[in-house]
Amino acid sequence: MEHSSPPSRLQEWCGPWRKRRCAVQANISLRSDSYRSAGVGMIMMEGVIGDVFRKFSSYPVPLSACVIAERSRFGINTQNLNIMTEWSQCEMNRGVRLRYCQQWYLQCNQRTLENAVPLGPCINTHGELLSSHSPSGARRVVIREANSHGVGHQYLEVWGCNGLEKSLDLTALNKHGKVYDDAQFACLAWSPCEDKLLYVAEKKRVGPLAQASFLSANESRGLMVFEEEDKNVYVEDWGEGLAGKSAPVLCVADLSKGEVTICTGVPPHISPGQALWAGDGNGLIFLGWWHEPFRLGLKFCSNRRSALFYIDLKGNCELLSSDSGSVLSPRLSPDRLWLVYLQGRVFGPHHQCLSMMLYDLQKRTGSVLVDVVRRAEKGQFAGVFDSLPLHCWSSDSEEIFFSSACENSKSVFSVERRTGRITPVYDCNTVSPEQEFGSAKLLTVMKDLMVISCSSPNRPPSLMVRFISNAENKEWIHLGETGICERFDWQSIIINPPPEEENHQFSGLNFGAVLLKPESASKRVKFPLVVFIHGGPHSHFAAEWNVNAAALTKLGFAVLMVNYRGSTGFGQDGIDSLLGNIGSQDVRDVQRAVLHVLQSNPILDADRVAVMGGSHGGFLACHLIGQYPEFYRACAARNPVINAATLLGTSDIIDWRYSSIGLQYSFDQLPTPQALTTMLEKSPITHAAQIRTPVLLMLGGKDKRVSPYQGLELYKALKSRNSPVRLLWYDGDGHSLSKVETQSDCFLSVALWFKQHLNMR
Repeated sequence: MEHSSPPSRLQEWCGPWRKRRCAVQANISLRSDSYRSAGVGMIMMEGVIGDVFRKFSSYPVPLSACVIAERSRFGINTQNLNIMTEWSQCEMNRGVRLRYCQQWYLQCNQRTLENAVPLGPCINTHGELLSSHSPSGARRVVIREANSHGVGHQYLEVWGCNGLEKSLDLTALNKHGKVYDDAQFACLAWSPCEDKLLYVAEKKRVGPLAQASFLSANESRGLMVFEEEDKNVYVEDWGEGLAGKSAPVLCVADLSKGEVTICTGVPPHISPGQALWAGDGNGLIFLGWWHEPFRLGLKFCSNRRSALFYIDLKGNCELLSSDSGSVLSPRLSPDRLWLVYLQGRVFGPHHQCLSMMLYDLQKRTGSVLVDVVRRAEKGQFAGVFDSLPLHCWSSDSEEIFFSSACENSKSVFSVERRTGRITPVYDCNTVSPEQEFGSAKLLTVMKDLMVISCSSPNRPPSLMVRFISNAENKEWIHLGETGICERFDWQSIIINPPPEEENHQFSGLNFGAVLLKPESASKRVKFPLVVFIHGGPHSHFAAEWNVNAAALTKLGFAVLMVNYRGSTGFGQDGIDSLLGNIGSQDVRDVQRAVLHVLQSNPILDADRVAVMGGSHGGFLACHLIGQYPEFYRACAARNPVINAATLLGTSDIIDWRYSSIGLQYSFDQLPTPQALTTMLEKSPITHAAQIRTPVLLMLGGKDKRVSPYQGLELYKALKSRNSPVRLLWYDGDGHSLSKVETQSDCFLSVALWFKQHLNMR
């Protein structure tokens, strides 16, 4: 008779979520016989893991900030500022990610902050898709979803000092489809006179008609024409994370008339987004992405052909930028005379070092303000890799502020509009007593007040503020509690590859890593090491708060997060060096980083090393256990690329399949035997026969970037060879496995997998 252990606290916590997870086979579910037989010890272990992950996941993360000024009645030198901040916080009991706002009151004397006080409790804003404060700060607009008579509707609401001023039922108006709230297309912008609002929504589709229209015999030659859309016609979308978003339109809501109009004049081959008002509000500036001959995945891809356009309200459209590159983050200066935006190449690396462009709206001319950085000196500015904050200009329109990856950190910089001179504002690569955090991200610059989010691998995010031009006082002021600091150590590491591992086309490049080490009461204790590899591959591990890494460290693992050559933050040469070298250069870099920390940290146990990663990080994890079959004791891979050749026809970024192996891509590209052979040779599946490491696979059933059948391909190869493998299938999740219940289930599974196979008790 099978003995079943009583449910633990974590089983009760995760129970409803586990029922929604579809395992490939009964014997690969997390509650397997091997775990049941562990008895009370395993139940206690589950409880500890769950408590740690729940605690670390519950730390709030700041998303945005807005600064509103009001003159004080106490004197002309005193200006009071209100800061509205928006945060995200996981609520595990319901399995949701909540949003809330917190307001701060700042009393200032000229350019000196004298006091900062929170104004009341935080307010739940869950259900708001988009929100924006008016230029005067007197009103706030919200687009939210709510039920009306049991049917989901989208509403545009304008709130003032005396409550709700205006409400438009956008669904009932029936001018467009769903409003966009993503990071690629979405916007919600007030006109300068605050009587109109600009946003992006899906184009209204032609619905089926019940009747057919008959043309006369002379006109139709006896043919019958049906005026209806065929429901079976395939409709493209913009790929992973943008399902159902195909044909965006620019929408203007006139608050005085209570009407919504769709902007005409946008070129038919263009999908518009990231729009803003130009000049006095008689025209719009927007980004347009080419969607012909077909759409490629857009999320996490700064290499899609796009350009900057101006359109007046009569429908006359003008091209402002080059039409042969990629463009993002248009930001208008306060005097409305200048525009900055970021520009990159089309195809090739899907994320890249970008140039910052400056456009003179009076002369209708553009120039390079910050050029692409090929490679940087140690600790110096390494280029622009991140989008610009919505508000990034100084009030005098002379400086632009931004944050970007720089080696193993993120730092904040300013650039002078007239000279292009770049100055560190909060440099996380500088070692000093005042440097409290490993990374900083700029949320906004408004009224010359900078609001930044700071964190470290052992410190969750918190907010700091400072005026931009106070030469006498450059001290940052904390908002709220900053005392949370987990008791473990971390260090940033720069590694130079040995001569035999150099890329001779890009010689002299280095790469980085961040090492987290648990606190130890005994010098004789050796910790198992988890090698954590980021995806992308053109992405980045900053020395910032990472829930998974922090929770694993708290559970007794050392964690090594590797920024191999090809990661952002090290200049464009590092990114370009990976093209044609995936599966070799990046694999060697990760292994080199592991050997480096094992040799320099005697507290790490070289006999207990595990590896984990997602997407390209999963690709590398599976390569490592195949190329070094005796080295790693456990592996966990999320949506890994296993066979690049079979992925070619199913990924939303098929261009990267060619670029990654060093081939140029074009839309009319057809696969050749040589190309497919190269893709296969660079794939982990070619090493599957050598894999002996126990493998945990976690796959999203709705993944459009890396088909879940990639993971299934490895699963079958390992099962057929009696290699230990477990597969978790999350039917309703995509590439990022981002649902709250999925993330918690994945972490529990990974932690138990590593503890079992690294012999941790």
